[in-house]
Amino acid sequence: MGVHISESASTGVSISKSSPSDVASDARPGSAAGAPNPRLRWVVLGVVALSQLMVVLDGTIVNIALPAAQAELGLADSDRSWVVTIYALAFGALLLLGGRIADFWGRKRSFLVGMAGFAIASAIGGLATSGEMLLFARGLQGIFAALLAPASLALLSVSFPSGPDRTKAFAVFGIVAGSGAAVGLVLGGVLTEYLSWHWCLLVNVPIAIVAIALAIPLVKESRADGDTRYDVIGAILVTLGLGSIVYGFSRAELGWGRADTIGFLVAGVALMVAFVWWERRSRNPLLPLRVVVDKVRGGAFLVSVLVGAALLGGLLYLTFHFQIVLGMSPLQSGLASLPMTAAIMITAPIATKLLSTVGPRILMTVGPILGAAGLLWFSRITVDGNYVPEILPGQILLGVGLALVFVPMQNLALAGIQSRDAGVAGAALTATQQVGGSIGIAVFTALYSSTVESHTETANPLLGLVDGYSIVFIAAAIGLLLGAVIAFVMIRVPKGTFSVNPEAVHLG
Repeated sequence: MGVHISESASTGVSISKSSPSDVASDARPGSAAGAPNPRLRWVVLGVVALSQLMVVLDGTIVNIALPAAQAELGLADSDRSWVVTIYALAFGALLLLGGRIADFWGRKRSFLVGMAGFAIASAIGGLATSGEMLLFARGLQGIFAALLAPASLALLSVSFPSGPDRTKAFAVFGIVAGSGAAVGLVLGGVLTEYLSWHWCLLVNVPIAIVAIALAIPLVKESRADGDTRYDVIGAILVTLGLGSIVYGFSRAELGWGRADTIGFLVAGVALMVAFVWWERRSRNPLLPLRVVVDKVRGGAFLVSVLVGAALLGGLLYLTFHFQIVLGMSPLQSGLASLPMTAAIMITAPIATKLLSTVGPRILMTVGPILGAAGLLWFSRITVDGNYVPEILPGQILLGVGLALVFVPMQNLALAGIQSRDAGVAGAALTATQQVGGSIGIAVFTALYSSTVESHTETANPLLGLVDGYSIVFIAAAIGLLLGAVIAFVMIRVPKGTFSVNPEAVHLG
């Protein structure tokens, strides 16, 4: 019999038993929950981790290459941030649809198509000869990433349906998700320095070939049973809603009181309200509200939004500081990000062990606080400062904080999810990070621009840049502190929950 743990009003936890027939229905051959050979599933984990690394690092790998790409392609400063934003926007806005396609059409099939499409888009971007061609390729990358990412997470969920191996697998996935952004900075520096910025995109092609070659013979197909009709209206509403919100924030760079800024933000919120209204009435919703209305899982998703904003937005401007103010080469800039990567990779295994003893609430409260401390340390930068005292301690703090957040967040997002919803639940988590990142970049760009404009009469133009970067780091830190409060209030799970049977946990 399976044990299901859920919150109750009196004790906070209730336990119910499932019948043998219930268990059998989830494990029958060909079902979404069918797991591969226990020995092969670790290879599946490697394939999934490889795809996740590619998707996540592409959110930051171009950061290092942006100055060189901007100079070669003649991009204006206002278009520079869109190279990052358009990827996150297309990615985040289409993720829920991509998750449902993976559930209904087949996770392996979606994985292969997403990987191949991502590689083709990367090749187009790597061969770009104009700013428009690069932006088109980045948007196309985001579209295929929206299919690839939820398929990958769903494959991981059905490959490790139970036991301590599931926690270990998601820990590995969390390490990749947490360190991928920092790895992107390092890899981007190496490729830009020794080859060219074009290879920051072309590098995805051989990675995709390896992943596809391994996935075809080793990954088992799985899909949701039952009604597989698509929620077209829901897909349109959420895509337009998220896109409108992100674009509205991006227009704030020109002024928060502008009619287009306010108009797009209001329209976006209205469309998202309409999306929720429709999902409550749809017979086969794009995003079943049971996935997000749970207090604990909802708290994890909110924290994910704020972490995504701080991570993508904060690292972008830290990269600018390295190259523009400190005068680092692309390679030096990438290597300067290694301490944060190392901190994530060292801390993540520790966080995995702590998850079953102290529980996710403490980790997801302490993690954002440490990350905020790191960002506040960055805010102390000066024009003639030094990397070691002004940046290094903050990177270590931020890396440790991110690791403490990502390990439990991956587990909470999919704990207790029905196999039918594995793809869309994974998509919801990734969507929160990408949408948070794109909104964060837009808001931070507006804050940065207004700060720099206030220094137009300053003799040293670098002073305005540094003050702009500092404002960004402070804003990102405030966002993470808000995340710590949300985690403390909303994520209430018994300490031993993830040491019992992670796949049988019902959070709400």
